Amino acid sequence: MQDFSGLGLAAPLLLALSKLGYTKPTPIQAQAIPHVLTGRDLVGIAQTGTGKTAAFALPILHQLAANPQQPPRGGARVLVLSPTRELASQIAESFRSLGSEMQLSVAVVFGGVPHGAQIRALQRGLDVLVATPGRLVDHLDSGVAHLGKTEFFVLDEVDQMLDLGFVKAIHRIVKTLPQRRQNLFFSATMPTEIAKLAADLLKNPAQVSVTPVAKTADRVEQQVLFVETHRKRDILVDLLADAKMARTIIFTRTKRGADKVAQHLEVCGVSAAAIHGNKSQSQRERSLASFRAGRVRALVATDIAARGIDVDGVTHVVNFDLPEVPEAYVHRIGRTARAGAEGVAISLCDGAERDLLRNIERLTRLRLPTEDRRAAPGSPESRPPVRAAQTARPLEQRRPPNAGPGRPQERGRGAGPASSPAQSRPRFGASRPQGERRAGDREASHQG
Repeated sequence: MQDFSGLGLAAPLLLALSKLGYTKPTPIQAQAIPHVLTGRDLVGIAQTGTGKTAAFALPILHQLAANPQQPPRGGARVLVLSPTRELASQIAESFRSLGSEMQLSVAVVFGGVPHGAQIRALQRGLDVLVATPGRLVDHLDSGVAHLGKTEFFVLDEVDQMLDLGFVKAIHRIVKTLPQRRQNLFFSATMPTEIAKLAADLLKNPAQVSVTPVAKTADRVEQQVLFVETHRKRDILVDLLADAKMARTIIFTRTKRGADKVAQHLEVCGVSAAAIHGNKSQSQRERSLASFRAGRVRALVATDIAARGIDVDGVTHVVNFDLPEVPEAYVHRIGRTARAGAEGVAISLCDGAERDLLRNIERLTRLRLPTEDRRAAPGSPESRPPVRAAQTARPLEQRRPPNAGPGRPQERGRGAGPASSPAQSRPRFGASRPQGERRAGDREASHQG
């Protein structure tokens, strides 16, 4: 397939593509569009950044143009579900630009913003509704949204939606949809649970795949640095001293960690902003705008930003923490080396993360090049920083209140060997068990 005109798309779409400077379809577009134009359900497997949005938006817009109708009040002719607010906004913008030569009503529904404008848009009726599952369920429960006349249903980045815990919300939404509809299902990976969901929702789907499952992005130079946990921030600052790291996304495992890393970079003279689920929508948009405009060099993010943030010219991705889900590594490093450019992915790996590294290598079938950046044993850099509570003090200042001069210390709560700092302090490299992680540390599963 040499150009878009050979796909049989409507004239308004070809005109919009020409104005946007798009002439040739990407592999996922060339394979998916003909199937969707025939009305078949579709499963598409492709990495982020391969043009998936246009692969479903163009054939859907073609069918809307061929069959113009008044949008249903309270609902939409097209429903696209997305895992994050940022991706939802980008999908909606793609529909607007690709449908710029059509009379098209498009709206986005997601959490973190007031309900009013979303309710008014739904009440008027929409051609295209792009939503995160959580907020859309809110509108369904309140009786504002009515999806009984939806003709096209798209699930985008399905693997991330399942990672964020949206499977119940998806099933809740599907129950409100008409039986007769076209279903399109896009994901970067296809583990067993996603294949089962596809089997439940789709009818005799066509399947297209343009990259091997869990293949890391081409043109990305990957490297792993073995470091001590307590030295990660300082090593990150040393890395950012390189002027080549002009636009860097840094991934942390927790929201609190993202804030701390961004604050540390600012203190060290590196302009940085943090983005995660605890930030308001306006804060997230300001951080992204600053990063896109080059006002900050580093964007520190949790995995909410691993997909759906389309920022040109990202030179480096740094995994400050290795992800617990190995597929997330593929999506993270896919933020660089986009549109034919080259990029670099650097991962900081401490002793507790060696198993995570092995899982990533097993998934990607790659042996990642490594470099040992650990300090020499016995050097000051190799020792964890001394906390204020551990600062040495005269013995008499450390005696508990119930232990007077010459009196043996009582063995009870708060005293004796059972509560000594050496025994209460966690071992170096040990991490808090999964079930005991603080609620504020984990990305909220209700991003929508």
